[in-house]
Amino acid sequence: MTKAIMLQGTASNVGKSILVTALCRILYQDGCRVAPFKAQNMTQNSFITEAGYEMGQAQALQAKAAGIRPRVEMNPILLKPGSDASSRVIVLGRPLEKAMSAQDYHQGKNITLLTEIKKALECLEREYEFIIIEGAGSPAEVNLKERDLANMRTARLAEAPVLLVADIDRGGALAAIVGTLELLDPEERDIVQGIIINKFRGDLSLLKPALDFLEEKTGKPVLGVIPYLNIRLPEEDSLYFKEPDHDADGEIDIDGELDHLADVCRSSLDMIRIYELLGK
Repeated sequence: MTKAIMLQGTASNVGKSILVTALCRILYQDGCRVAPFKAQNMTQNSFITEAGYEMGQAQALQAKAAGIRPRVEMNPILLKPGSDASSRVIVLGRPLEKAMSAQDYHQGKNITLLTEIKKALECLEREYEFIIIEGAGSPAEVNLKERDLANMRTARLAEAPVLLVADIDRGGALAAIVGTLELLDPEERDIVQGIIINKFRGDLSLLKPALDFLEEKTGKPVLGVIPYLNIRLPEEDSLYFKEPDHDADGEIDIDGELDHLADVCRSSLDMIRIYELLGK
């Protein structure tokens, strides 16, 4: 049976995408057949597959990290915002006939797409040993939880333990972690098996009291503190590579950047525990 693990965040832009990319690369380096998955993604920036279908750029990069070709099953639902109140809805790479308002989408249409998410996940499960799943936004948005497809519903579908990611660079990470867990239902809280602190700058020894507090307060282990990284990889919501340095030929060595990302994250994460959660 395919094993999965899921990264959810205390908020958007805490680094879920890049950490899923790192885990895909680490498992690929270790000889595993691994694939990324994100049930529902909202971004203007899409990737066109060889077959001409659209999917999220982040999942395409994660597929490259895993040493496989991108395919729409890795991101079955893609929302491309056209305004503050409507989006194009792309299902398995193909757009629906017309844009949909956020109200119409959240008041029923999105739940009908759960079948497509399940089929896409099952398709990947038949072909890969491991699936690294990315959540969307936060799982604790109480006004959206009932209709949220991308977080705890997906974790249950995949029977995946969840690691909760927080961005300490923006401040308030401890409160965000404790608050997120507090807002989850008890059964959802039980699915969360660990915490990852992302984008840390400074002396790690000075952070230890905070880590001890988190573990005592939440009962969840901290499975890694990732340093702030300047990785030159495509950002999901931009069309450019990070500066400043380019290789001599003016292009970025994507494989080299992916390997560097994996090396840093491997040394910063409790990979023994993560492999245990994956059943390996």
